[in-house]
Amino acid sequence: MNLEKIKSVVGKVYLVGAGPGDPGLMTLKGKVLLETADVVIYDALVSEGILAMINPHAEKINAGKRRGRHSLPQNQTTELLVEKAQDNAIVVRLKGGDPFVFGRGGEEMEDLLKAAIPVEIVPGITSGIAAAAYAGIPLTHRLYSSSVTFVTGHESVGKYRPAVDWSSVAKGSETIVIYMGIHNLPNIIQELLKAGLSVDTPIGLIRWGTRPEQQELIGKLGTIMEQIEKTGFEAPAIVVIGAVVNLHSVLSRSKVKG
Repeated sequence: MNLEKIKSVVGKVYLVGAGPGDPGLMTLKGKVLLETADVVIYDALVSEGILAMINPHAEKINAGKRRGRHSLPQNQTTELLVEKAQDNAIVVRLKGGDPFVFGRGGEEMEDLLKAAIPVEIVPGITSGIAAAAYAGIPLTHRLYSSSVTFVTGHESVGKYRPAVDWSSVAKGSETIVIYMGIHNLPNIIQELLKAGLSVDTPIGLIRWGTRPEQQELIGKLGTIMEQIEKTGFEAPAIVVIGAVVNLHSVLSRSKVKG
């Protein structure tokens, strides 16, 4: 399909952030759009509680992407959005977390605008913030951290640069939040240690953040891989690195339950 040649459009595409999983964190605007949508194209990590909000008469399409399992290639997802917008008034592209935070929302919006498709962004709560909060880990604290860096641990092939500059990340922030970093964590830790972080730097892993099945693994940079191997801890998870992780032992006593 040649996206540049699309002229006639009936509907509008909404790029909606579903948040990290807890249905209570879905925005009111996003919820209204799900309830009135004609078509919803959703990602793999969108929780069942969020999917239950979708208009029962809407067409639901799983376009989810997980490591090693791709339901639809990115270009086909965009083409599908264009196709559905020609025949439906409200098309929702439902993405986990926030569409513009490691969610490819910018790429999809660019392609839709090139195809002359009306499109609107509806932000969602990103998992890097919410998962840490539900685990009792504040990303900033007046005594421990006044800066945060959000970074992806899983980079696309053919990216504009070959790798994250982990040395700059290590030296630039007191708190580091890594998305999709579990599979590459051994290499990431090695780079952070080379950049000067101590083996005793606190690290927290939060799996299925904000959901009832949320799990946490707390440790140090030098020994966390041994803990992962011992416990069988797996993705999907958010990684938080920095002194603020030490607050987990105090603040998690009152942590929110998904």
